[in-house]
Amino acid sequence: MHNFKKLDIGNKSVAFVSDIYRLVNTFPQTERFGPVSQMQRAAVSIPTNIAEGSAKSGNKDFAQFLEISLGSTFELETELIVSLNLSYKDKYNANQYLKN
Repeated sequence: MHNFKKLDIGNKSVAFVSDIYRLVNTFPQTERFGPVSQMQRAAVSIPTNIAEGSAKSGNKDFAQFLEISLGSTFELETELIVSLNLSYKDKYNANQYLKN
C-alpha cells in the first residue's frame, strides 16, 4: 500500500482542487450547473482516485486508479479549453493550467 498523504502528486492534486474551485467561482452564475459543476467534479476526482488507489495492496491496482485520475485531468483540461473558447479567459488565466 501507498500512503497518499506522503505522495507529492496526491498533495499537489489536493491543492489543485482549491485552485479550480477559486477559478470557477469567477465564471458567470449561469454556468453554475454546467461547466462549473463538471469542472469541480473532475478536479475532485483526481486526488480522490489517487487516494483510493493508494489503499490497494498491489501496484497493478494502484496504477489503474492513477490511470483513472489521469483521465480526469484530461477531462478537466478539455473543460478549460472550452471555457477559454467561451471567452471566460478574460476573467482568469487558464493558461497556467494548460500545457501546450
